[in-house]
Amino acid sequence: MTYTFRSFVLVAVVATATSFGTLFAGAAHAAGDKVVVELFTSQGCSSCPPADRFLGELAKRDDVLALSFHVDYWNYLGWKDPYSSKESTSRQRNYGSTFKLRYIYTPQMVVSGTHQSVGSGRGKILRAIEQARKAPRVPVTISHPDKDTALVTIAAGPKPDQPATIWLFAYDKEHMTSIRRGENEGVRLANANIVRAHRRIGEWNGEEMKIKVPIKMMGFDKQDGCAIVVQNELGGPILGSTAFDLAAK
Repeated sequence: MTYTFRSFVLVAVVATATSFGTLFAGAAHAAGDKVVVELFTSQGCSSCPPADRFLGELAKRDDVLALSFHVDYWNYLGWKDPYSSKESTSRQRNYGSTFKLRYIYTPQMVVSGTHQSVGSGRGKILRAIEQARKAPRVPVTISHPDKDTALVTIAAGPKPDQPATIWLFAYDKEHMTSIRRGENEGVRLANANIVRAHRRIGEWNGEEMKIKVPIKMMGFDKQDGCAIVVQNELGGPILGSTAFDLAAK
């Protein structure tokens, strides 16, 4: 399936005088806020299945938004990952620059855009999640003014050094794949929350803003859910996020 990437129309930007301190008074972060954990993986990578299983466990947690980004640079090893994309590889390369890594690798997990380590390193990842839960984040919510529309609201917060990108990631909740070639030949793999499409839907500059998004376009090729992530275009700390179950809509 080929996806086209056109900008959504920003239909409303609402300024507000609410301060960051007021938003987070008495709480480290907004109720229901989740820590974003990203796994960069490939079905052609023999060391990735343990990390894939770990991400599947994290996806079941109420306080974690787990996303699986399948990269395309292992496709030459004999098995082409059907969920791989150049966009996922590009996102990982941006993180590589952010973390000043000499090279990118799989499996890699990134927690809240601020910590990275080997995706199967459970102890380090769990500690990073606990640390990230303490950090304040800008509340992001999705409401449904009608059956065909989702209204994304990003609250006011400290003005970033440069406008932050508002990402929409459409994902499938789970796929089982029997690998017929390559390093994982003969293995049946389970992958969770697989990002199938990336889209920029706006920029956030610290003021409250609202974006109307057609639900049929959030799902792209009828994906199960979508995540909204507010973050610098090239990586760095995730400022806010939320997720929406498209399968139930």
